[in-house]
Parts: sequence; structure tokens; C-alpha cells
Amino acid sequence: MQQINIEQLKNLQANKEVMLIDVREPFEHEVKNIGGTLIPLGDIMNRSSGIPKDKPVVLYCQKGIRSQIAIQRLEEKYGFTNLINLQGGLEAVNKKF
Repeated sequence: MQQINIEQLKNLQANKEVMLIDVREPFEHEVKNIGGTLIPLGDIMNRSSGIPKDKPVVLYCQKGIRSQIAIQRLEEKYGFTNLINLQGGLEAVNKKF
């Protein structure tokens, strides 16, 4: 599984078109988000057709665990090869800033 930290994410965003997906629940997304599209983990498989396969897609959650689960499921069932996990999730972002 591909991993990225917050500094690498910033570089990727500056140099390429990248999609961010927040796999947390709506109430978590309302409290804090970094601009990602909200697709809760429980909905990710049903909404997979809205996830592009032709550009980098970074998934994140609070600690990086739910996003890893989402990536594993999407890769296994739909053959995604462009999904990247934000290491440590938003907790790592909060520690950095």
C-alpha cells in the first residue's frame, strides 16, 4: 500500500492534480477537514465509481486506519492502483501544525 505524509501530500498537490477522500463520518468531517470529499468508510464500495483511476487519490481518516481499510477493499475488489494512504491521518497533520 502506498503511503504519504503531510509534507509529501503538499508537494503532490503543488505538482499534480490529486483527489482527497475523507473516509470518516460526517460529524467528524464537519469538525475538521483538509478539503477532501467525504465518502465514509461504510459507503466507499457503493461510491467507488466516483473515484478516478487516472490520477493520485489520497484517502485519509483520523489515525490512518480506516483509510487503509478502504484502500485495501478498493484495491482487492476494483483493482485500483492509484490510491495513497495519508500516514497517521489527521492526527499526524495536527501534530505537524
